Amino acid sequence: MSISYKPLWRLLLEKDMKKLELRDLVGMSNNTLARLGKNEGVSMDVLERICVALDCRIEDIVEFVKD
Repeated sequence: MSISYKPLWRLLLEKDMKKLELRDLVGMSNNTLARLGKNEGVSMDVLERICVALDCRIEDIVEFVKD
């Protein structure tokens, strides 16, 4: 199984928010933003901060995809 952050990118489109705006709002590094863009794992702390900043649930930003 793989991680996908497609729901996060869709949510940003709905909110008319750019990735760099999310980075600044959440206070994450460029490296973490790059990891999200590559569908790589990031810490639960980062995912929690994204959920708080966007007022959403974890299922709204990440999904598991069968390989």
